[in-house]
Amino acid sequence: MSQAISKSYESLLFERRGRVGLVTINRPEKRNALNIKTREEGGALLEELRNDTSVGVVVITGAGEKAFIAGADIAEFAGRTAMMQRDVMTARSLFTAIDTFPKPIIAMINGYCLGGGCELALACDIRIASETASFGQPEINLGIIPGGGGTQRLTRLVGEGKAMEMILTGEIIDAKTALSIGLVNQVVPAEQLEAKTMEIANRIAEKSPIALSLAKEAVKLASRSNLDEGLRREVDLFALCFSTEDKDEGVSAFLEKRKPEFKGR
Repeated sequence: MSQAISKSYESLLFERRGRVGLVTINRPEKRNALNIKTREEGGALLEELRNDTSVGVVVITGAGEKAFIAGADIAEFAGRTAMMQRDVMTARSLFTAIDTFPKPIIAMINGYCLGGGCELALACDIRIASETASFGQPEINLGIIPGGGGTQRLTRLVGEGKAMEMILTGEIIDAKTALSIGLVNQVVPAEQLEAKTMEIANRIAEKSPIALSLAKEAVKLASRSNLDEGLRREVDLFALCFSTEDKDEGVSAFLEKRKPEFKGR
């Protein structure tokens, strides 16, 4: 069921493009830095989109050409105690909301993707970057460490050695390097970024919503459990597909040599 977004957001823009929902972090004057308000609004918007069956895929990007998300809003760090910061990071985490979102989420990375911005991209399922994008976990330069999943998700994605190098040096890498270590899926010219990202998003949005959600669960489990547990769960999820109308439609369409029309049932 399609539904209108229930309220306007101060730091976010939302646009429907067919079955793709485009979320834009809209703080270009701050290079789209993640302040508390933006994190809260991001979590609230995702909660709305979770229940909106007209949206099959979500794309997240940043406003303007300079930055995807340049990191956390450092001005908010001043004067915070350890417990205050822990409360901020654990209260309805935007990174966790993205990571556990049942529908595919694609990061469309159009500039600086640093600190919390890199961590947000890491929580997404697919990362498409502009040639002008740059990546890093520079927290070490502030005397702190990544706290939004950077030490965990980055390591799982690129391996311990590269994660150590990025986190311990705090150095920023370009898009070509990010692609070579597996941090991003594709790198395209800046003028092609939106078109390429939407092409991928639309291709995914045509699939069975149920199968997409189950596939996401199975793939994520691969880096979070042992092989035997993962294989057992994969069999269960595969069998579960056989209880859906979408499976019947997919098989029928294949045998009849036509395009399937999935309903998410």
